[in-house]
Amino acid sequence: MNLLHCYEILGLRVDAELATIKSSYRRLARRFHPDVNAGDRQAQEKFIEINRAYRELMRTLPSAAFDEEKAEPLRVSAPYELSALEHRLKWQTYQSLQTCLRKEKFARAIALTEGLAQRLPDDVEVRQWQGIIYLSWGSLLLRKGKQSQAHTYFRKAMLADPCNLTLRQQVEQAIAKIKISAV
Repeated sequence: MNLLHCYEILGLRVDAELATIKSSYRRLARRFHPDVNAGDRQAQEKFIEINRAYRELMRTLPSAAFDEEKAEPLRVSAPYELSALEHRLKWQTYQSLQTCLRKEKFARAIALTEGLAQRLPDDVEVRQWQGIIYLSWGSLLLRKGKQSQAHTYFRKAMLADPCNLTLRQQVEQAIAKIKISAV
């Protein structure tokens, strides 16, 4: 199976972190699990496809420490899916966040993501949004010469999305700038 296709099946970017891959797999496996979709042939085929894609990715990732026993189909009693209201709330919040970021209204953006994170604590995308917003605000504060405040928001970015390697690298670069300017 083509690795790019595996990422597509799991709804991921090619640079996705191991934790993000696992989270996406779990979410999709719950959604398309045969016990949840009894009699739905398409859902069962999708479930098999998701499992194959996940196994293939785990075999190719050096840091995955792949264990065949852990790759068995996820057994769940009930699916985790967002309700229609939660989907709408998430989409509206995302649109508002885009506007806030364009206008550099970071306090409003943080309030929106923190509220959404309380409502959807297991949502990977919400954590990513929080990390991005904290990083963006910290970067703006750094440009304005407010190093200590910037450092606080960089730490918050790492706490919001600790498994995001790209975010971690950007935060580390920003913190290095703070250390250089302090010397």
